[in-house]
Amino acid sequence: MSAQLSRNSANPKKLPPLVEPAAELTKDEVERYSRHLIIPEVGMVGQKRLKNAKVLVVGAGGLGSPALLYLAAAGVGTLGIVEFDVVDSSNLQRQIIHGQSDIGRSKAESARDSIKETNPFVEVVLHESRLDSSNALDVFRDYDLVLDGTDNFATRYLVNDAAVLAGKPYVWGSIFRFEGQASVFWEDAPNGLGLNYRDLYPEPPPPGMVPSCAEGGVLGVLCASIGSIMVNEAIKLITGIGDPLLGRLMVYDALDMSYRTIKVRKDPETKPITELIDYEAFCGVVSEDAQGAAAGHTITATELKEMMDAGKPFALIDVREQNEFEIVRIPGSVLIPKDRILSGEALAEIPQDRPVVLHCKSGARSAEALAVLHRSGFADAVHVGGGVLAWARQVDPSLPTY
Repeated sequence: MSAQLSRNSANPKKLPPLVEPAAELTKDEVERYSRHLIIPEVGMVGQKRLKNAKVLVVGAGGLGSPALLYLAAAGVGTLGIVEFDVVDSSNLQRQIIHGQSDIGRSKAESARDSIKETNPFVEVVLHESRLDSSNALDVFRDYDLVLDGTDNFATRYLVNDAAVLAGKPYVWGSIFRFEGQASVFWEDAPNGLGLNYRDLYPEPPPPGMVPSCAEGGVLGVLCASIGSIMVNEAIKLITGIGDPLLGRLMVYDALDMSYRTIKVRKDPETKPITELIDYEAFCGVVSEDAQGAAAGHTITATELKEMMDAGKPFALIDVREQNEFEIVRIPGSVLIPKDRILSGEALAEIPQDRPVVLHCKSGARSAEALAVLHRSGFADAVHVGGGVLAWARQVDPSLPTY
């Protein structure tokens, strides 16, 4: 995190409305939005601005689900959805825009149908492709505001840089287990208030350092808490009311039920953004050491099963966390969490008299642990590509996945 953080009070400067008002509201729209219209700060003009607004939401997952529903309910006239994934049963614990009957469907189409059911006056535009450096600027061009609900650093930096180059403000949110964060970034904001995500996080964390929600989990209702805050910020930006989170990081702890706000200043060391780059390479899914260790030392789940069936002696080590081990495990595996291997604490527990096979959920964490073993003298150690998920798909489909 940038050193430019402090706990000063929020900047009281207001921003002008982001969107001009539409010409009128229909009779049906007046009735639908009547609870907005009687709020003096919103009123007819503010609701007309919402009607005229074009908002892009990146991701129809945990944060995108409540954000899209509340943006639609609020009367935002045009909603764009960037989403290429399909609905999985594990999504339904938190991604409330989708339902049981949507499993296997396009998330973008499922979200569109839910939005239309919520508010038929909203135009929905689908962008059913992976957002990357080749298309981000084209996608962003037609929108007033972007909401970033993604869960990986590569896409977050892409959204930031594309928003800077396109001159668009965007609302950012992040969730993990019981904690959420939200802020507003706008490099071209008036009154000298401009800053972007790189002022808060100049560089991504080392690969494997910060687990994703798929690895570490997230309390489902936390998505609603942070997603609604993101929509609140979007409404404030569109209508020009209140004091947006531009220059402030809001941190929420659901266990303590506490909110705290941290001031974010422009970092003078932040380099100007002039082009979009290769963000997968910039962030790294796994470290170079892990990639090198995995090269030539990766086996498939099927090959692991063949080793078992042949009665070959080896040590199968699961590097996930205890709670994951309790969900599903490969028979015969022994749990030694990755962090204990990376710290060196568990190296003495790893047998040296037979081959070692590592696995995790999908292969990234076991690759990181594999690099440590290779440096520690376990030159023949291998890991299972795809981890326990591959085992469940290829070897034993009766096992649950998560």
